[in-house]
Amino acid sequence: MSIAHDLSDAEFDELDELLAITPEPLEPLDASMLDGYLAGVLVQPRLIPIEEWLPPIFDYEGRDLPDDVDPAWLARIRSLVERRFASLNQSMLEQGWFYPVVLDLDADEVDADDTETKGEETAEVSAETTAETPADEPVDPDAPQLPEDPITRALLPWVGGFEYAAVTFPDLHEQADDNINALLARLYRHLPAETPEEVEIVELLDQEHPLKNIDEAIEDLIVTVVDLQEATEQQRYHVEQVRRDAPKLGRNDPCHCGSGKKFKNCHGAT
Repeated sequence: MSIAHDLSDAEFDELDELLAITPEPLEPLDASMLDGYLAGVLVQPRLIPIEEWLPPIFDYEGRDLPDDVDPAWLARIRSLVERRFASLNQSMLEQGWFYPVVLDLDADEVDADDTETKGEETAEVSAETTAETPADEPVDPDAPQLPEDPITRALLPWVGGFEYAAVTFPDLHEQADDNINALLARLYRHLPAETPEEVEIVELLDQEHPLKNIDEAIEDLIVTVVDLQEATEQQRYHVEQVRRDAPKLGRNDPCHCGSGKKFKNCHGAT
């Protein structure tokens, strides 16, 4: 069976641009965060309908879209997101693999090189205008700081999107399962550690499961998510048996309606 038709690079760019024009003051996910979010929805221990998981992508704080939103814009986003969702799901189930949308560090490095070159070309001009430039403003300590580790910098948006799904739909976090908790820790090592316990867990993972480069880190992320999908699969597709309070009515038994006729000759007639 062929994998569901995934998005092309151009369509990923289109989706990112469409999300970026979400009406203010809403704060939508970008393409990388959205990809992690979709994976976080797929590994939940229950099947979540699109009516539940689609609205949160338009605002990180859970606010609703305005009533007068452009229906064509919304329909296009939904179409692209549904295709990516289906492709991720099928790839995990049938191939045990998928390709996450993460930041391209090589592109960032090229941009940095270009900036450095341009800086050298304009160094003389900058020196002349330094005196006219106001003193640097103090750095806001509450402003988000980009991580220095290139692996974390590349994977942070994707893992942040995954965590957003897990917080929005807490069923996964509520699992009393050591294996699931261990797998989540492997993912969340790429998020800023906020407590001493989290710092200790990250340090332990760095010692026992060091990630040498970005390729190894991406492979570890993929395997971890697929393992989570497998760990919750039984619950996700579990079908509870319906238990009858009374014995099943036989065709030759008296009909339940009280007519006095046999069931097969009354309400059971075909």
